[in-house]
Amino acid sequence: MDIIDIHPHVIASDVQRYPFDPVGGKMSVWAKERPVDTEGMIAWMDKAGIAQSVIVHASTAYGYDNSYAADAAQAYPDRFRFVGAVDVRAADAPAKLAYWVKERGMVGFRIFAAGSTMGEDSGDWLDDPATFPAWEAARDLGISVVVQTRFKTFPALRKLVDRFGGVKVIIDHFSHPPLEDGPPYAAAQAFFDLASCPNVYLKLTERVFHDCTKGKADARSFLEKTIAAYGTRRIAWGSNFPSSDGTLVELVELAKRELAFLSSADQAQIFSGTARELYPSLVSA
Repeated sequence: MDIIDIHPHVIASDVQRYPFDPVGGKMSVWAKERPVDTEGMIAWMDKAGIAQSVIVHASTAYGYDNSYAADAAQAYPDRFRFVGAVDVRAADAPAKLAYWVKERGMVGFRIFAAGSTMGEDSGDWLDDPATFPAWEAARDLGISVVVQTRFKTFPALRKLVDRFGGVKVIIDHFSHPPLEDGPPYAAAQAFFDLASCPNVYLKLTERVFHDCTKGKADARSFLEKTIAAYGTRRIAWGSNFPSSDGTLVELVELAKRELAFLSSADQAQIFSGTARELYPSLVSA
């Protein structure tokens, strides 16, 4: 089966050429303790049977300097594309987006509104009107927007996806909806309601499978309800390697096991088909 990974991270071994400058001033533990560089990522991809990857720039290592991810994609165009980051509230955000897309080949950008290195109030600014020019630039440039946020920000996220209906929005890790109550997952209803927005896509990672171990939740019942709402054409797999625990081989095998109940066609859609729709340049790689 063809596999495309839309959520790996790479960290350079050359810290002089690619200095650390994490967003918020706090670096991720994984970036310090288990970094993987470009060549290491290719070696792991070969072991795991991954044809291509869309590198997600590591904001908690490099802030808004996408140079290493861009250089990786330029050096290995048959294996990599990259999603970068800009300060979406900065006045020069549209110009920065245009540079990274037109000059460096960026295929999407990520809004890092929540994460382990950020405070409890993270994401409160998600629908700040100051971000609108960046969204408009994404629409004009024809690129997708990846949003890492939390379930509590869904009202703000809903406003954005409605306002910018021409932009494909990919939600990292499904945004960690509350699943502890188990089927029919009433506490996560806002997550399922968002499926009515045709421009919303979901990124399925190890983090989602972990969330499905909490309380009365289980992966199959949650994924069945999610697929009933969104369809497999709006779900794409990403490893989150090396941020998530485990090797890339183990993360691929985890996803295969948890999705084994699906038809071969649905599995293929999640593992590669949706990725090619989100990032069309992968088709020519």
